[in-house]
Amino acid sequence: MLLLLVASAAVLSFITVVSKGDDASANPDTRMAFADQVQNFVDAISLLLLHQLIRGALVHVHVIGSVFGGYPSLLQRNESFNIKESMMVHCGFAKGKKPGQGTGFDINDTDLLEMEGCDDVVVASAIFGNYDIMQQPKNISEYAKRNACFYMFVDEQTEAYMKNSSGLDDTKRVGLWKIVVVRNLPYVDARRNGKVPKLLLHRLFPNARFSLWIDGKLELVVDPYQVLERFLWRKNYTFAISRHYRRFDVFEEAEANKAAGKYDNSSIDYQIKFYKKEGLTPYSSSKLPITSDVPEGCVIIKEHIPITNLFTCLWFNEVDRFTSRDQISFSTVRDKIMSRVNWTINMFMDCERRNFVVQAYHRDLLEQRKSLAALVRPPPPALVNDRLTRAPPSRKLPGKISMRRGRDKRPGSRRHHPRTAGATGNR
Repeated sequence: MLLLLVASAAVLSFITVVSKGDDASANPDTRMAFADQVQNFVDAISLLLLHQLIRGALVHVHVIGSVFGGYPSLLQRNESFNIKESMMVHCGFAKGKKPGQGTGFDINDTDLLEMEGCDDVVVASAIFGNYDIMQQPKNISEYAKRNACFYMFVDEQTEAYMKNSSGLDDTKRVGLWKIVVVRNLPYVDARRNGKVPKLLLHRLFPNARFSLWIDGKLELVVDPYQVLERFLWRKNYTFAISRHYRRFDVFEEAEANKAAGKYDNSSIDYQIKFYKKEGLTPYSSSKLPITSDVPEGCVIIKEHIPITNLFTCLWFNEVDRFTSRDQISFSTVRDKIMSRVNWTINMFMDCERRNFVVQAYHRDLLEQRKSLAALVRPPPPALVNDRLTRAPPSRKLPGKISMRRGRDKRPGSRRHHPRTAGATGNR
């Protein structure tokens, strides 16, 4: 990458120097000679770049950040972990007046005003790219229905599908969910767009005190206030997330993502290499009482206070800067903050998460299963044939053989005993 920038600068400098010559545009022959010089120089640079590419010096060009994230420099990124009482950090929505207005991830003004009125608990989810099937919350108390806000963020593609399938009308409500249509999405990747509400709910709901994020594929089956009591209030935590059910090491998580094709392998390698240079090591017992470096990530339980808001801002910046696989960047941000302030995270067991959310499959997997089921051939019909269905004739066994022993004969039968000597004298 550095060589490419140097080469580009050299080409521009060469063009500038030659073009400043007094006779650079004097006549067509001079202009032709100048063009030939530039072309020869560019060809030489191209050969040099090609040679370096073959040698492996230029394997992949990584684009750092986005317009939505504000392209924070590496210096700004590092400085954001230097926690102070008053500080300014990047946190998405870099353009526009306020989040949702001309920032990318744009939301209707009426919806924004209603979202500002949510001042207690917000339960939020999102479906982008029509990727999931919306699940309705269950077992919700009347108190929660009156006081908590339930918001589902969708894009225009998902909205069109919902209008045809679930009867979405002008009220923009389906069951408990208030449907908010997001326009001008900041990313091409639907999953990366989903990280905006997942990690930046405090910016979309500036007056909310608590939030419960659940992925679009999940069905909430427990009252949100019970979830808050269990994972935050009972032990005085301000942030809770379940640990991964199988992996607890970032290096293993990265390899699993590569094996499953979750993201471009070279980008994952680049991110891991960057974190290793910063001091990332494989998980070991030396990190206790921290029990895992890898979260499950589909549920986030959060109190909206400065330290948790800072954590999710910096976590989002890593997702914006590197890959969208937030499990890879989670522990780096957590450990940097925990090294500077007395704050920790409740990483509870994933089996506990399954007690209050039910996991469904993504829409593409469900449709794939349907198509596979349609391809399964029914069993062949039973053959109707007299010779096959008629019961075989019963046959008598030749010469019935009695298996009775002498002592088992009926009482009426006669026994013939040979007369012994002296028997007649007893008559």
